[in-house]
Amino acid sequence: MVEELEALYRQRLSEFTRAAAAIAGDEESGRDVVQEAFAKALRRRRRFRGHGSLEAWVWRIVVNAARDSRRRKRRGTLAPAPVDARANELGLPLELLTERQREVLFLHYYADLDYTTIAAALEISPGTVGATLSAARETLRGALMKEVSR
Repeated sequence: MVEELEALYRQRLSEFTRAAAAIAGDEESGRDVVQEAFAKALRRRRRFRGHGSLEAWVWRIVVNAARDSRRRKRRGTLAPAPVDARANELGLPLELLTERQREVLFLHYYADLDYTTIAAALEISPGTVGATLSAARETLRGALMKEVSR
């Protein structure tokens, strides 16, 4: 199991970091989150029962750690969760999306995960992943159309 986790870390580090940064709110937090998540995965490796893929299990740990990081940063403020500037390179109005929509969008496009892996990572059904992604695209499409028509 240690070898598999190490291989996953080496193969997908950039995807884990980019998605974690997008969820947590900044690149530095994203790097910290990934380190924390993989350390936790190593400590808890005996809890992995083989239901689903190892990668999906690790993604769940990364996403939860990124959420925790974002919550720690927000504590005491009324400001909405920050969105990493790199996560919004195209100038998309990501603040219009719900937290779940942003997470599904980041995991699908930044980490190149399929619906099944996203579903396992977020503990939702693959159908919910599809519906959430569709709603996010529609929200962004509507906002961009308004901007174009101005």
